[in-house]
Amino acid sequence: MRDLLVAGGGPVGLATALYAARAGLDVGVLEPRPGVIDKACGEGLMPGAVAALADLDVPLEGHPITGIRYLDGRRQAEATFRHGPGRGVRRTTLHAALSSAVERAGVPTDTRAVRTVEDRGDHLLVDGEPTRHLIAADGLHSPVRRLLGLDAPVEGHRRYGQRCHLDVAPWTSMVEVHWAAGSEAYVTPVGDDRIGVAVLTDERRPLHELLTAFPLLAERLGAHDVEDVRGAGPLRQRARQRVAGRVLLVGDAAGYVDALTGEGIALGLAQARAAVRAVAAGRPDDYARAWRRLGWRHDLLTQGLLTTTRHRALRRRIVPAAATVPWVFGAAVNQLARPA
Repeated sequence: MRDLLVAGGGPVGLATALYAARAGLDVGVLEPRPGVIDKACGEGLMPGAVAALADLDVPLEGHPITGIRYLDGRRQAEATFRHGPGRGVRRTTLHAALSSAVERAGVPTDTRAVRTVEDRGDHLLVDGEPTRHLIAADGLHSPVRRLLGLDAPVEGHRRYGQRCHLDVAPWTSMVEVHWAAGSEAYVTPVGDDRIGVAVLTDERRPLHELLTAFPLLAERLGAHDVEDVRGAGPLRQRARQRVAGRVLLVGDAAGYVDALTGEGIALGLAQARAAVRAVAAGRPDDYARAWRRLGWRHDLLTQGLLTTTRHRALRRRIVPAAATVPWVFGAAVNQLARPA
């Protein structure tokens, strides 16, 4: 019988397996998609994520990120990271680095999905395989969360994301967030001659149409070809609880507010570490408290900013306000950026 199975072989699931192996647990990963996995995301790792991955001995390629810059075509505001640099890393590059680390750690990966979970009191049967615990890190639309009836209804405003790459040399070491009337565009340097551009919006239109809302960015991008377009959403997801017996939810599977603040990987890594600690101690319920402690800053700032920006008049004041009180903007950015 294994100590732990991890459902989901994305970055957070693989990091969970590494933390488990480091804790001396017998762990395996279940992931139905073979090979290196791509996904629509902003591809910017906050300093907290960079520090956590370094601690796991996961080497990172990509491009240094020194802070966040907001622009609306008229004004701009920027905040520099105080806890070391972040890093722009293509999702496929990050996944390959974590997969190699998991292989070096001797953790087996089985190319299959979780279809059944049976609670036998002192252990689980996952598709008939005995394990003491299951950690679900299987993403925004978590099949395990749905399988166990842990999905919670989401009402109201729904947002979606799309991401592409362009062969353009970065013009800054900051992540730029361009604000328009109903959307934001995130520009992340991911290499010496490549950038990623992600757009978050409630409009379901092709990416090339959405980019027309950002004339300053469009001028920067010129006529370069848009490549590797991927989409995700709806972004807002809720879970009724994060622990159900011997099953724990981490990362996006545990619930998701929005990608507005760009802290997803860093938060997911911190949750993975806390979940493994609870499993290793034989006290899975400890993770529910740790999850609330780790996520309160993220949820408060993300939900507050998201609620504010739904109002057009207030949305137009986001960048001017950040430029007027840069110390507040800097404090908010660094609250999210600092290691957990």
